[in-house]
Amino acid sequence: MFVGRENELEAMERLYRKGGFQMLVLYGRRRIGKTTLLKRFSANKPTIFFTAKEQSSSLNLKEFSQTLFQFFNPASALTAFGSWAAAFTFLAEQTRNVDRPVLLVFDEFPYAATTDPSLPSTLQVAIDHELLLSNVLVVLSGSNEGFMESKVLGSKSPLYGRRTAQMKLQPFDYCEAAAMVSAENHPDELLRYYATFGGTPYYLAQIDSSASYTENVEELLFSKSGILYEEPLMLSRQELREPSLYNSILYAVAAGATKPKRIAEASGVEASTAGKYLKTLEDLGLVIRDVPFGDDPQRSKKGLYRINDPFFAYWYRFVGPNMGAIEAGAGPAVARKRAQGEALSAYEGKLFESVCLQWLQRVNRREGLPFLATAFGSWWGANPAKREQTDIDVVAADAQDKAILLGECKWRNDFDESAALQSLSEREGLIKGYEHSWLYLFTKRPTSKGTQAKAGGRVRLVDAEAIYEG
Repeated sequence: MFVGRENELEAMERLYRKGGFQMLVLYGRRRIGKTTLLKRFSANKPTIFFTAKEQSSSLNLKEFSQTLFQFFNPASALTAFGSWAAAFTFLAEQTRNVDRPVLLVFDEFPYAATTDPSLPSTLQVAIDHELLLSNVLVVLSGSNEGFMESKVLGSKSPLYGRRTAQMKLQPFDYCEAAAMVSAENHPDELLRYYATFGGTPYYLAQIDSSASYTENVEELLFSKSGILYEEPLMLSRQELREPSLYNSILYAVAAGATKPKRIAEASGVEASTAGKYLKTLEDLGLVIRDVPFGDDPQRSKKGLYRINDPFFAYWYRFVGPNMGAIEAGAGPAVARKRAQGEALSAYEGKLFESVCLQWLQRVNRREGLPFLATAFGSWWGANPAKREQTDIDVVAADAQDKAILLGECKWRNDFDESAALQSLSEREGLIKGYEHSWLYLFTKRPTSKGTQAKAGGRVRLVDAEAIYEG
Protein backbone atom coordinates (compact mmCIF):
# COMPACT_ATOMS: atom_id res chain seq x y z
CA MET A 1 0.00 0.00 0.00
CA PHE A 2 1.41 3.37 -1.03
CA VAL A 3 0.41 6.28 1.21
CA GLY A 4 1.31 9.96 1.22
CA ARG A 5 4.39 11.52 -0.36
CA GLU A 6 2.20 13.61 -2.68
CA ASN A 7 4.42 16.69 -2.35
CA GLU A 8 7.59 14.68 -2.94
CA LEU A 9 6.15 12.94 -5.99
CA GLU A 10 4.95 16.21 -7.50
CA ALA A 11 8.38 17.81 -6.99
CA MET A 12 10.04 14.82 -8.66
CA GLU A 13 7.59 14.92 -11.56
CA ARG A 14 8.29 18.62 -12.11
CA LEU A 15 11.99 17.89 -12.24
CA TYR A 16 11.46 15.04 -14.70
CA ARG A 17 9.33 17.21 -16.97
CA LYS A 18 12.13 19.75 -17.31
CA GLY A 19 14.11 17.32 -19.43
CA GLY A 20 17.83 17.55 -20.13
CA PHE A 21 20.33 16.62 -17.46
CA GLN A 22 18.95 16.74 -13.94
CA MET A 23 20.32 15.31 -10.71
CA LEU A 24 18.23 14.69 -7.62
CA VAL A 25 19.87 13.84 -4.31
CA LEU A 26 17.40 11.87 -2.20
CA TYR A 27 18.32 10.72 1.29
CA GLY A 28 16.89 9.77 4.65
CA ARG A 29 17.47 7.18 7.29
CA ARG A 30 16.74 3.49 6.79
CA ARG A 31 13.14 2.26 6.62
CA ILE A 32 11.84 5.73 5.74
CA GLY A 33 10.54 4.67 2.32
CA LYS A 34 13.10 5.98 -0.19
CA THR A 35 13.12 2.89 -2.41
CA THR A 36 9.32 2.60 -2.31
CA LEU A 37 9.01 6.25 -3.33
CA LEU A 38 11.50 5.82 -6.16
CA LYS A 39 9.70 2.75 -7.48
CA ARG A 40 6.43 4.65 -7.42
CA PHE A 41 8.01 7.60 -9.24
CA SER A 42 9.70 5.41 -11.83
CA ALA A 43 6.49 3.62 -12.82
CA ASN A 44 5.81 4.08 -16.55
CA LYS A 45 9.14 5.83 -17.10
CA PRO A 46 12.19 4.43 -18.94
CA THR A 47 14.17 3.54 -15.82
CA ILE A 48 17.57 2.13 -14.99
CA PHE A 49 17.33 1.04 -11.35
CA PHE A 50 20.61 0.07 -9.72
CA THR A 51 21.15 -0.65 -6.03
CA ALA A 52 24.75 -0.67 -4.81
CA LYS A 53 25.79 -3.23 -2.22
CA GLU A 54 28.32 -3.45 0.58
CA GLN A 55 30.84 -5.21 -1.63
CA SER A 56 33.98 -4.45 -3.63
CA SER A 57 33.97 -1.62 -6.14
CA SER A 58 34.68 -4.02 -8.99
CA LEU A 59 31.56 -6.07 -8.16
CA ASN A 60 29.39 -2.95 -7.90
CA LEU A 61 30.78 -1.72 -11.24
CA LYS A 62 30.13 -5.10 -12.85
CA GLU A 63 26.52 -5.14 -11.67
CA PHE A 64 26.02 -1.50 -12.69
CA SER A 65 27.42 -2.33 -16.14
CA GLN A 66 25.09 -5.29 -16.53
CA THR A 67 22.13 -3.11 -15.54
CA LEU A 68 23.10 -0.60 -18.25
CA PHE A 69 23.54 -3.32 -20.89
CA GLN A 70 20.23 -4.90 -19.99
CA PHE A 71 18.48 -1.57 -20.52
CA PHE A 72 20.25 -0.27 -23.63
CA ASN A 73 21.74 -3.31 -25.37
CA PRO A 74 20.53 -6.68 -24.04
CA ALA A 75 22.40 -8.52 -26.80
CA SER A 76 25.78 -7.09 -25.82
CA ALA A 77 28.51 -9.64 -25.13
CA LEU A 78 30.26 -7.28 -22.72
CA THR A 79 29.97 -8.07 -19.04
CA ALA A 80 31.51 -4.99 -17.43
CA PHE A 81 33.10 -1.65 -18.25
CA GLY A 82 36.71 -1.16 -17.32
CA SER A 83 35.92 1.83 -15.12
CA TRP A 84 33.10 3.91 -13.72
CA ALA A 85 34.14 6.69 -16.12
CA ALA A 86 33.57 4.38 -19.11
CA ALA A 87 30.16 3.40 -17.74
CA PHE A 88 29.11 7.03 -17.36
CA THR A 89 30.37 7.83 -20.86
CA PHE A 90 28.22 5.01 -22.24
CA LEU A 91 25.22 6.34 -20.31
CA ALA A 92 25.76 9.86 -21.71
CA GLU A 93 26.06 8.59 -25.28
CA GLN A 94 22.93 6.45 -25.04
CA THR A 95 20.77 9.24 -23.57
CA ARG A 96 22.00 12.17 -25.65
CA ASN A 97 19.30 12.08 -28.34
CA VAL A 98 16.39 10.31 -26.68
CA ASP A 99 13.02 12.04 -26.85
CA ARG A 100 11.91 11.09 -23.37
CA PRO A 101 14.19 11.53 -20.34
CA VAL A 102 15.76 8.35 -19.02
CA LEU A 103 15.64 7.91 -15.26
CA LEU A 104 18.78 6.51 -13.62
CA VAL A 105 18.26 5.57 -9.98
CA PHE A 106 21.57 4.93 -8.21
CA ASP A 107 20.23 3.59 -4.91
CA GLU A 108 22.51 3.31 -1.83
CA PHE A 109 25.15 5.42 -3.54
CA PRO A 110 27.24 5.58 -0.32
CA TYR A 111 27.98 1.84 -0.54
CA ALA A 112 29.60 2.24 -3.95
CA ALA A 113 31.39 5.47 -3.05
CA THR A 114 32.78 4.09 0.20
CA THR A 115 34.60 1.25 -1.56
CA ASP A 116 35.73 3.62 -4.33
CA PRO A 117 36.30 7.09 -2.84
CA SER A 118 37.06 8.46 -6.30
CA LEU A 119 33.52 7.71 -7.53
CA PRO A 120 32.08 11.17 -6.67
CA SER A 121 34.95 12.84 -8.57
CA THR A 122 34.48 10.49 -11.52
CA LEU A 123 30.78 11.29 -11.64
CA GLN A 124 31.51 15.01 -11.37
CA VAL A 125 33.81 14.88 -14.41
CA ALA A 126 31.21 12.87 -16.33
CA ILE A 127 28.54 15.44 -15.53
CA ASP A 128 30.65 18.42 -16.53
CA HIS A 129 31.92 16.97 -19.81
CA GLU A 130 29.30 14.51 -21.00
CA LEU A 131 26.10 14.09 -19.02
CA LEU A 132 25.17 17.79 -19.21
CA LEU A 133 24.41 17.20 -22.90
CA SER A 134 22.22 14.15 -22.21
CA ASN A 135 18.53 13.72 -21.45
CA VAL A 136 18.78 11.86 -18.17
CA LEU A 137 17.54 12.37 -14.63
CA VAL A 138 20.09 10.90 -12.22
CA VAL A 139 18.85 10.14 -8.72
CA LEU A 140 21.52 9.53 -6.10
CA SER A 141 19.86 7.92 -3.11
CA GLY A 142 21.30 6.89 0.24
CA SER A 143 20.49 6.01 3.84
CA ASN A 144 23.78 7.23 5.28
CA GLU A 145 22.69 10.78 5.98
CA GLY A 146 26.11 11.95 7.12
CA PHE A 147 27.71 10.71 3.91
CA MET A 148 25.03 12.21 1.67
CA GLU A 149 25.25 15.59 3.36
CA SER A 150 29.06 15.78 3.40
CA LYS A 151 30.27 13.71 0.45
CA VAL A 152 27.47 14.52 -2.00
CA LEU A 153 25.88 17.81 -0.91
CA GLY A 154 28.74 19.31 1.11
CA SER A 155 30.73 22.28 -0.16
CA LYS A 156 33.92 20.19 -0.19
CA SER A 157 32.35 17.42 -2.25
CA PRO A 158 33.33 17.10 -5.94
CA LEU A 159 29.59 16.91 -6.64
CA TYR A 160 28.85 20.20 -4.91
CA GLY A 161 26.70 22.40 -7.13
CA ARG A 162 25.88 19.62 -9.60
CA ARG A 163 22.56 18.59 -8.11
CA THR A 164 19.47 20.34 -9.48
CA ALA A 165 17.25 19.23 -6.58
CA GLN A 166 17.61 17.63 -3.19
CA MET A 167 15.16 15.96 -0.84
CA LYS A 168 15.58 14.66 2.68
CA LEU A 169 12.76 12.20 3.21
CA GLN A 170 11.06 12.60 6.57
CA PRO A 171 8.80 10.22 8.53
CA PHE A 172 5.05 10.47 8.03
CA ASP A 173 3.15 12.87 10.23
CA TYR A 174 0.32 11.61 12.44
CA CYS A 175 -2.31 11.86 9.68
CA GLU A 176 -0.28 10.01 7.04
CA ALA A 177 0.58 7.36 9.61
CA ALA A 178 -3.13 6.94 10.37
CA ALA A 179 -3.80 6.26 6.69
CA MET A 180 -1.43 3.30 6.88
CA VAL A 181 -3.15 1.83 9.92
CA SER A 182 -6.88 1.83 9.19
CA ALA A 183 -9.39 4.51 8.35
CA GLU A 184 -11.92 2.69 10.55
CA ASN A 185 -9.97 3.06 13.79
CA HIS A 186 -11.11 5.51 16.47
CA PRO A 187 -8.82 8.52 17.08
CA ASP A 188 -7.85 7.07 20.48
CA GLU A 189 -6.42 3.99 18.79
CA LEU A 190 -4.89 5.93 15.88
CA LEU A 191 -2.94 8.09 18.30
CA ARG A 192 -1.90 5.00 20.26
CA TYR A 193 -0.56 3.38 17.09
CA TYR A 194 1.30 6.59 16.19
CA ALA A 195 2.70 6.84 19.72
CA THR A 196 3.99 3.29 19.38
CA PHE A 197 5.11 2.91 15.77
CA GLY A 198 5.71 6.54 14.81
CA GLY A 199 5.74 7.67 11.19
CA THR A 200 8.25 5.27 9.64
CA PRO A 201 6.45 3.49 6.78
CA TYR A 202 8.28 0.20 7.26
CA TYR A 203 7.25 -0.04 10.91
CA LEU A 204 3.64 0.86 10.14
CA ALA A 205 3.55 -1.71 7.34
CA GLN A 206 4.15 -4.49 9.86
CA ILE A 207 0.82 -3.83 11.61
CA ASP A 208 -1.78 -6.53 11.06
CA SER A 209 -5.08 -4.72 10.49
CA SER A 210 -7.02 -7.85 11.45
CA ALA A 211 -5.41 -7.95 14.91
CA SER A 212 -5.95 -5.62 17.87
CA TYR A 213 -3.47 -2.99 19.00
CA THR A 214 -2.46 -5.17 21.97
CA GLU A 215 -1.93 -8.20 19.74
CA ASN A 216 0.18 -6.21 17.31
CA VAL A 217 2.36 -4.74 20.03
CA GLU A 218 2.91 -8.07 21.76
CA GLU A 219 3.74 -9.79 18.46
CA LEU A 220 5.99 -7.11 16.94
CA LEU A 221 7.70 -5.56 19.98
CA PHE A 222 7.38 -7.78 23.04
CA SER A 223 8.35 -11.08 21.44
CA LYS A 224 11.88 -12.34 20.79
CA SER A 225 10.78 -13.24 17.27
CA GLY A 226 9.07 -9.89 16.69
CA ILE A 227 10.34 -8.17 13.56
CA LEU A 228 10.66 -4.84 15.40
CA TYR A 229 11.88 -6.25 18.72
CA GLU A 230 15.53 -5.30 18.18
CA GLU A 231 15.06 -2.70 15.46
CA PRO A 232 16.60 0.30 17.32
CA LEU A 233 19.60 -1.79 18.36
CA MET A 234 20.13 -2.99 14.79
CA LEU A 235 19.91 0.54 13.41
CA SER A 236 22.41 1.85 15.96
CA ARG A 237 24.85 -0.92 15.07
CA GLN A 238 24.52 -0.08 11.38
CA GLU A 239 24.70 3.70 11.67
CA LEU A 240 26.89 4.42 14.69
CA ARG A 241 30.47 3.63 15.64
CA GLU A 242 29.81 3.37 19.37
CA PRO A 243 26.30 1.92 19.57
CA SER A 244 26.46 1.06 23.26
CA LEU A 245 27.14 4.68 24.23
CA TYR A 246 24.38 6.02 22.00
CA ASN A 247 21.95 3.46 23.38
CA SER A 248 22.82 4.53 26.92
CA ILE A 249 22.08 8.14 25.99
CA LEU A 250 18.74 7.22 24.41
CA TYR A 251 17.77 5.22 27.50
CA ALA A 252 18.61 8.25 29.65
CA VAL A 253 16.57 10.66 27.54
CA ALA A 254 13.63 8.24 27.39
CA ALA A 255 13.72 8.00 31.19
CA GLY A 256 13.37 11.76 31.55
CA ALA A 257 16.88 13.25 31.41
CA THR A 258 16.64 16.43 29.32
CA LYS A 259 19.81 18.44 30.04
CA PRO A 260 23.29 17.43 28.78
CA LYS A 261 24.71 17.21 32.30
CA ARG A 262 21.89 15.00 33.55
CA ILE A 263 21.99 12.90 30.39
CA ALA A 264 25.72 12.36 30.85
CA GLU A 265 25.25 11.34 34.48
CA ALA A 266 22.38 8.95 33.73
CA SER A 267 24.11 7.34 30.74
CA GLY A 268 27.63 7.11 32.16
CA VAL A 269 29.03 9.22 29.32
CA GLU A 270 31.68 11.84 29.97
CA ALA A 271 30.02 15.24 30.31
CA SER A 272 32.57 16.76 27.94
CA THR A 273 31.59 14.41 25.12
CA ALA A 274 27.81 14.15 25.66
CA GLY A 275 27.21 17.10 23.34
CA LYS A 276 28.99 15.35 20.47
CA TYR A 277 26.88 12.21 20.83
CA LEU A 278 23.67 14.21 21.13
CA LYS A 279 24.54 16.13 17.96
CA THR A 280 24.97 12.87 16.04
CA LEU A 281 21.59 11.64 17.28
CA GLU A 282 20.08 14.99 16.25
CA ASP A 283 21.53 14.59 12.75
CA LEU A 284 19.87 11.17 12.53
CA GLY A 285 16.54 12.68 13.54
CA LEU A 286 16.32 10.51 16.65
CA VAL A 287 16.81 13.28 19.21
CA ILE A 288 15.76 16.92 19.12
CA ARG A 289 16.68 19.89 21.29
CA ASP A 290 13.69 22.11 22.02
CA VAL A 291 14.02 25.70 23.20
CA PRO A 292 11.20 27.98 24.39
CA PHE A 293 9.37 29.61 21.50
CA GLY A 294 11.14 32.82 20.54
CA ASP A 295 14.54 31.84 21.96
CA ASP A 296 17.59 31.66 19.72
CA PRO A 297 18.48 27.94 19.54
CA GLN A 298 22.18 28.78 19.33
CA ARG A 299 22.17 30.97 22.43
CA SER A 300 19.37 29.68 24.62
CA LYS A 301 20.42 27.95 27.83
CA LYS A 302 16.93 26.55 28.33
CA GLY A 303 17.20 23.81 25.69
CA LEU A 304 15.71 20.43 26.59
CA TYR A 305 16.43 17.18 24.76
CA ARG A 306 13.82 14.57 23.92
CA ILE A 307 13.57 11.59 21.61
CA ASN A 308 12.07 12.91 18.40
CA ASP A 309 10.84 9.69 16.80
CA PRO A 310 7.79 8.19 18.57
CA PHE A 311 8.80 4.60 17.80
CA PHE A 312 12.23 5.07 19.37
CA ALA A 313 10.73 6.98 22.31
CA TYR A 314 8.33 4.09 22.92
CA TRP A 315 10.97 1.40 22.48
CA TYR A 316 13.52 2.98 24.84
CA ARG A 317 10.77 3.75 27.36
CA PHE A 318 8.91 0.43 27.39
CA VAL A 319 10.73 -2.30 25.45
CA GLY A 320 14.46 -1.88 25.93
CA PRO A 321 14.45 -1.68 29.74
CA ASN A 322 12.48 -4.95 29.87
CA MET A 323 14.45 -7.06 27.41
CA GLY A 324 15.56 -9.45 30.14
CA ALA A 325 11.98 -10.41 30.94
CA ILE A 326 11.07 -10.56 27.26
CA GLU A 327 14.02 -12.86 26.56
CA ALA A 328 12.75 -15.08 29.38
CA GLY A 329 9.40 -15.41 27.60
CA ALA A 330 7.41 -12.91 29.66
CA GLY A 331 6.83 -10.46 26.80
CA PRO A 332 3.01 -10.42 26.96
CA ALA A 333 3.09 -9.87 30.71
CA VAL A 334 5.59 -7.02 30.29
CA ALA A 335 3.38 -5.42 27.64
CA ARG A 336 0.36 -5.56 29.92
CA LYS A 337 2.03 -4.46 33.15
CA ARG A 338 4.68 -1.98 31.93
CA ALA A 339 3.31 -0.57 28.66
CA GLN A 340 -0.33 0.04 29.51
CA GLY A 341 -2.28 2.00 32.09
CA GLU A 342 -1.05 5.28 33.54
CA ALA A 343 2.48 5.00 32.12
CA LEU A 344 1.20 4.67 28.56
CA SER A 345 -1.46 7.36 29.07
CA ALA A 346 1.16 9.84 30.31
CA TYR A 347 3.40 9.01 27.35
CA GLU A 348 0.49 9.47 24.91
CA GLY A 349 -0.48 12.73 26.56
CA LYS A 350 2.92 14.20 25.86
CA LEU A 351 2.86 12.97 22.28
CA PHE A 352 -0.59 14.54 21.81
CA GLU A 353 1.11 17.93 22.03
CA SER A 354 3.24 17.02 19.02
CA VAL A 355 0.14 15.83 17.13
CA CYS A 356 -1.65 19.12 17.87
CA LEU A 357 1.34 21.06 16.57
CA GLN A 358 1.36 18.95 13.40
CA TRP A 359 -2.36 19.64 12.99
CA LEU A 360 -1.74 23.38 13.24
CA GLN A 361 0.92 23.12 10.56
CA ARG A 362 -1.43 21.14 8.30
CA VAL A 363 -4.25 23.65 8.73
CA ASN A 364 -1.84 26.53 8.26
CA ARG A 365 -0.76 25.14 4.87
CA ARG A 366 -4.33 25.47 3.62
CA GLU A 367 -4.65 28.90 5.26
CA GLY A 368 -7.17 27.70 7.83
CA LEU A 369 -5.76 29.50 10.88
CA PRO A 370 -6.78 33.06 11.85
CA PHE A 371 -3.47 34.24 10.34
CA LEU A 372 -0.64 32.77 8.31
CA ALA A 373 1.78 31.38 10.89
CA THR A 374 5.49 31.43 10.13
CA ALA A 375 6.84 29.90 13.34
CA PHE A 376 5.74 27.03 15.56
CA GLY A 377 6.83 25.54 18.87
CA SER A 378 6.11 25.43 22.58
CA TRP A 379 7.09 27.72 25.44
CA TRP A 380 8.11 27.43 29.07
CA GLY A 381 9.38 29.93 31.57
CA ALA A 382 8.38 32.21 34.44
CA ASN A 383 4.97 33.78 34.90
CA PRO A 384 5.79 37.00 36.81
CA ALA A 385 2.16 37.69 37.72
CA LYS A 386 1.75 34.34 39.47
CA ARG A 387 5.41 34.01 40.51
CA GLU A 388 5.66 30.49 39.19
CA GLN A 389 7.03 28.47 36.30
CA THR A 390 4.55 27.64 33.59
CA ASP A 391 4.37 26.40 30.03
CA ILE A 392 2.35 26.69 26.82
CA ASP A 393 1.88 23.38 25.02
CA VAL A 394 1.76 24.68 21.45
CA VAL A 395 2.46 28.05 19.87
CA ALA A 396 2.00 29.35 16.33
CA ALA A 397 2.84 32.93 15.44
CA ASP A 398 3.74 35.48 12.82
CA ALA A 399 6.04 38.29 13.91
CA GLN A 400 5.18 40.50 10.94
CA ASP A 401 1.47 40.62 11.75
CA LYS A 402 2.19 40.47 15.50
CA ALA A 403 -0.28 37.57 15.74
CA ILE A 404 0.05 34.56 18.01
CA LEU A 405 -1.90 31.40 18.81
CA LEU A 406 -1.59 29.69 22.19
CA GLY A 407 -2.77 26.13 22.64
CA GLU A 408 -3.45 23.81 25.56
CA CYS A 409 -3.54 20.04 24.91
CA LYS A 410 -5.58 17.72 27.15
CA TRP A 411 -5.42 14.00 26.39
CA ARG A 412 -7.78 13.03 29.20
CA ASN A 413 -11.33 11.81 29.32
CA ASP A 414 -12.31 14.34 31.99
CA PHE A 415 -10.84 17.62 33.23
CA ASP A 416 -12.02 21.09 34.31
CA GLU A 417 -12.56 22.73 30.93
CA SER A 418 -13.31 26.18 32.33
CA ALA A 419 -10.15 26.10 34.42
CA ALA A 420 -8.10 25.05 31.39
CA LEU A 421 -9.40 27.98 29.33
CA GLN A 422 -8.86 30.37 32.22
CA SER A 423 -5.30 29.12 32.71
CA LEU A 424 -4.62 29.51 28.99
CA SER A 425 -5.99 33.05 29.03
CA GLU A 426 -3.67 33.94 31.92
CA ARG A 427 -0.67 33.00 29.76
CA GLU A 428 -1.40 35.67 27.18
CA GLY A 429 1.37 38.22 27.14
CA LEU A 430 4.06 35.86 28.44
CA ILE A 431 5.56 35.74 24.93
CA LYS A 432 6.40 39.34 24.14
CA GLY A 433 6.00 41.23 20.88
CA TYR A 434 2.50 40.17 19.83
CA GLU A 435 -0.67 42.29 19.78
CA HIS A 436 -3.29 39.84 18.51
CA SER A 437 -3.84 36.47 20.14
CA TRP A 438 -6.06 33.39 19.81
CA LEU A 439 -6.60 30.56 22.27
CA TYR A 440 -7.00 26.92 21.17
CA LEU A 441 -8.06 24.11 23.49
CA PHE A 442 -7.25 20.66 22.08
CA THR A 443 -9.08 17.77 23.71
CA LYS A 444 -9.41 14.00 23.52
CA ARG A 445 -13.21 14.17 23.71
CA PRO A 446 -15.64 16.87 22.51
CA THR A 447 -16.02 19.57 25.16
CA SER A 448 -19.25 20.18 27.05
CA LYS A 449 -22.04 22.33 25.62
CA GLY A 450 -21.26 24.93 28.27
CA THR A 451 -17.66 25.19 27.12
CA GLN A 452 -18.75 25.23 23.48
CA ALA A 453 -20.98 28.19 24.26
CA LYS A 454 -17.90 30.12 25.38
CA ALA A 455 -16.08 29.42 22.12
CA GLY A 456 -15.97 31.75 19.18
CA GLY A 457 -14.07 34.94 18.67
CA ARG A 458 -10.56 34.31 19.95
CA VAL A 459 -11.34 30.90 21.48
CA ARG A 460 -11.35 27.73 19.38
CA LEU A 461 -12.09 24.16 20.50
CA VAL A 462 -10.56 21.21 18.62
CA ASP A 463 -11.17 17.58 19.58
CA ALA A 464 -9.41 14.42 18.42
CA GLU A 465 -12.06 13.65 15.79
CA ALA A 466 -11.40 17.01 14.13
CA ILE A 467 -7.65 16.52 14.40
CA TYR A 468 -7.80 13.19 12.60
CA GLU A 469 -9.94 14.66 9.87
CA GLY A 470 -6.72 16.46 8.98
